[in-house]
Amino acid sequence: MSEICSTCGLPKELCVCESIAKESQEIVLSLEKKKFGKTYTVVVGIDEKEIDLGDLTKKLKSKLACGGTAKKGKIELQGNHIQKTKEMLLDLGFSPDTIITKQ
Repeated sequence: MSEICSTCGLPKELCVCESIAKESQEIVLSLEKKKFGKTYTVVVGIDEKEIDLGDLTKKLKSKLACGGTAKKGKIELQGNHIQKTKEMLLDLGFSPDTIITKQ
């Protein structure tokens, strides 16, 4: 017997909660300067309760070949990766209308 999702009531294999969550969030991509003039790409607006922020960070870091971290509800990636990050979020199923880029 498979587990049942407490939110949508479907089996875990058929759960649609994450795909609904990806369409309903407003994500902001921006650049931030830190110590010694280093540039960071910051991803804000992803709900930690509905989407695994650590797993998403791991995927972004491996595809972009950069360092980074997820803390306090935001993802920080080392370097200027705004355009590539937006493309990757679209590939992962996020809606293009909900992704805002600030430079």
